[in-house]
Amino acid sequence: MVSPAATPSPLTVSRGVRLGYAVGSFCTANFSAIPGLLLLIYMTDVLAVPPLLAGVIVFLPKAWDLVINTLVGQWSDRTVSRWGPRRPWMLAGSIILPLSFGLMFIGPPLTGTSAAIFVGVTFLVAATGYALYEVPYKAMPAEMTTDYHERTSLLQWRMVFVAIAIAMSGILAPALAGKSIEGYRLMGLIFAVVLLVSMFGSFFGTARAPFTGPQEAEGTLRGQLAAARTSKPFLWLLALCSAQTLAAGVMLAGAPYFAAYTLGDTGATSTLFAALVGPMLVTMPLWVWLARRLDKRGAMILSGTLFTVGALLAVATPWLGSLYAHLCVVVVGVGYAGLQLLGFSMLADVIAYDGAVSGKRRGGVFTGLWTAVESAVQAFGVTIYGAVLTVGGFLSSDPANPVTQPDSAYTAVIVGLTIVPALIALAGVLMTLKYDLTAERMAGATAPATT
Repeated sequence: MVSPAATPSPLTVSRGVRLGYAVGSFCTANFSAIPGLLLLIYMTDVLAVPPLLAGVIVFLPKAWDLVINTLVGQWSDRTVSRWGPRRPWMLAGSIILPLSFGLMFIGPPLTGTSAAIFVGVTFLVAATGYALYEVPYKAMPAEMTTDYHERTSLLQWRMVFVAIAIAMSGILAPALAGKSIEGYRLMGLIFAVVLLVSMFGSFFGTARAPFTGPQEAEGTLRGQLAAARTSKPFLWLLALCSAQTLAAGVMLAGAPYFAAYTLGDTGATSTLFAALVGPMLVTMPLWVWLARRLDKRGAMILSGTLFTVGALLAVATPWLGSLYAHLCVVVVGVGYAGLQLLGFSMLADVIAYDGAVSGKRRGGVFTGLWTAVESAVQAFGVTIYGAVLTVGGFLSSDPANPVTQPDSAYTAVIVGLTIVPALIALAGVLMTLKYDLTAERMAGATAPATT
């Protein structure tokens, strides 16, 4: 097998490779955030799709992720190429995703059910392209270094790019889209180009990435899935991070509604996102320090608690106003920054630990399952918020035919953004107590003897 070029030390990763890897987050963060933020309201308020149907359409393509992500993980584990096992699949995704993403918003002038079907089909193709890129992309940090804390430092760079990308998704994308079909088409075209450039940038930027993972791949998909099912650290990490991702997905879907119907200012979507991502740009060194000081599990508990508290405090927004709401989102953002950094760092630990004790390369299936569940629960957050709106009697519309919402719809908007995600995030905090892959346990991991 031909592996990527190695570096002199298995502990450190060069600045160039860090930047090359991190730029791929412009893809992963934008594709995760924009459909979660805008796809539901695009369908309900521009294409006149009923909210429950729109929520289902956003969620259904994610069921496909459970199949394609696992397969991509196995394929990348078993790939032998001069580009290494991961990068050929990243290249394939770089071709498919930008085109299908653009088509989601640059489609024919349809409304109602026909519009929902078109969006659903193009979203399904986009999800396939995303799987081809994201699954091997997430497996790479575990194979770049053997050092427990170096993985957190490496991913710190990625989180800075994630923050910038989320700012683009939350500030630039809504500003471009507005509430018109023309605006959404322009937004779709511009961000399709952003995805294309960032994905190719990461493909070429990781050409010299070190490879410290096992050389031998697990032979069968069944064996890989069995390894994931029997890995207690992986299962607990998947559960706790899924809860936090679900909470974030519900809040993301609710942000434009919260801005329009609670704050009375559609432009507040951008400032709310600035309040969310601002802490991600400045608190990453703090979370790296806390991960060393408290270990990653302790830092994860702290970050989840901050997320929960910030969401609950936002319930008082109708009485305390817009400035108060933005301050609550800052608290959420500080917690969210920690959740993002620590979740990916702990996933890299799980993959590295499995490789050390088994001697087999099967991180692709771990990241395949992770990405499938992550995408599904994030999309399910949109479905949950759509269901909350439906229970509250929210009325769908289009720009030419505005409607007056009942009082119950206004209540649903704020409950869906605050209480619902806070309870989900709290469940994630409680599950973190069961995660036990510490630095000491990682240091004691050894591969089984071979004959």
